[in-house]
Amino acid sequence: MASPSKDKTVSLRTERAKRAGTTPPALKSGYPATRLRRNRRADWSRRLVRETALTPDDLIWPLFVIDGERARSEIESMPGVARLSIDLAVRAAEDAAVIGLPAIALFPNTEPGLRDEAASQAFNPGNLVCRAVRAIKQAVPEIGIICDVALDPYTSHGHDGLLDEDGTVDNDRTLQALITQALVQAEAGCDILAPSDMMDGRVGAIRAALEENGFTDTQILSYAAKYASAYYGPFRDAVGSGVQLRGDKKTYQMDPANGDEALREVALDISEGADMVMVKPGIAYLDIVWRVKEAFNLPTFVYQTSGEYAMLTAAAERGWLDRDRVILENLLAFKRAGADAIFTYFAPEVARRLKDEF
Repeated sequence: MASPSKDKTVSLRTERAKRAGTTPPALKSGYPATRLRRNRRADWSRRLVRETALTPDDLIWPLFVIDGERARSEIESMPGVARLSIDLAVRAAEDAAVIGLPAIALFPNTEPGLRDEAASQAFNPGNLVCRAVRAIKQAVPEIGIICDVALDPYTSHGHDGLLDEDGTVDNDRTLQALITQALVQAEAGCDILAPSDMMDGRVGAIRAALEENGFTDTQILSYAAKYASAYYGPFRDAVGSGVQLRGDKKTYQMDPANGDEALREVALDISEGADMVMVKPGIAYLDIVWRVKEAFNLPTFVYQTSGEYAMLTAAAERGWLDRDRVILENLLAFKRAGADAIFTYFAPEVARRLKDEF
């Protein structure tokens, strides 16, 4: 039922129109005063009123590195993505700089013989990821390098932390290991340390260690809301931790049913010194991205996971989806939800497309 005030307004408009000998547009059958389609009719108009923009500056390219020279190992569960030896990773970083990507993220595939219960290879200044950081920084100093701080690429059990005798991840003992790993990566030249382990207190512990050791400018990107998700399978194949994993990670990664808890996690990490925060996975957690950005207005990143990449790629290969359009649609959804940057395996192809368009 219309309100009295609205009825009165319509009546006055109608009376004025009668005196003028005209009929108000809003009263003509089938002719609404507001037509939102007007702004959609032409490409130039759609571009003028577009609310969300995607540029190469929004994209971070995850790279998987392996030992060897001129070595490239295709990842079966991620068609089009390969593990690269350091020399090829350097070339990829050079390409990334040319097409305007601001940063890359490095993930090592450590040889099985170097993995152990204590994740000792994580603390080796000459480990695979540290050598890759040094080589890339020497060749492409202008590109940002992000390194995960977590133990799963180095443990024989596949977990992100050290285990107790009963097989439970020991939070506080793991913190000491993460501090050592973070300092080794910072010394190698890593620009952004990204704790992805979900241990309580790790951001504060790492920040304090960085300050004490003179790495005051090293940034921390916290995987603040990282869920115990089924979308990580191909990634674990890529780094070789999937076959190693004993059990699951539900005791430290977040329950997919929880949203309020994500805000508590983010608030804690900010208070401990995080410069940026991450939500992972992406497309199934757009509500979390939105809530985090609205609540804290801190640089908020999102990870379009290996599983998301695999789904889109597989569907496009079968002709079920338009690859180019669906990739951009997903990335725009992250931006629309409030993400400032996106980890995506599509980064180089999207950056080239955007560069060609403009």
